[in-house]
Amino acid sequence: MLKKISKNETRQRRHARLRKKISGTSTCPRLNVFRSNSHIHCQIIDDSKGITLVASSSLILKLEKGGNIEAAKLVGSDIAKKAIANNIETVVFDRGGYLYHGRVKALAEAAREAGLKF
Repeated sequence: MLKKISKNETRQRRHARLRKKISGTSTCPRLNVFRSNSHIHCQIIDDSKGITLVASSSLILKLEKGGNIEAAKLVGSDIAKKAIANNIETVVFDRGGYLYHGRVKALAEAAREAGLKF
């Protein structure tokens, strides 16, 4: 009998395929996005050293409703401000296996408007 594959397992497979092509360096780190039903998280990661340079989430910002597009916009602008404060201007965007739509798209566009280049 075949095992049913969950949506999260298929997302993780897509993310693994993306990660073969995308890697963050010290000159151009990776902006990673994770979304759950109730919150959205993002990190800027230097994969060559294996460290997180900057992080932001709807939990860190203590937003009442962290699972909507408005929260994603606030998290995107916050990560961009923190990155620019740490002299990070260009990043490579890692959508984490999610479709570039809705909250992921809102976070990316807000980060671009706040000054990040990708």
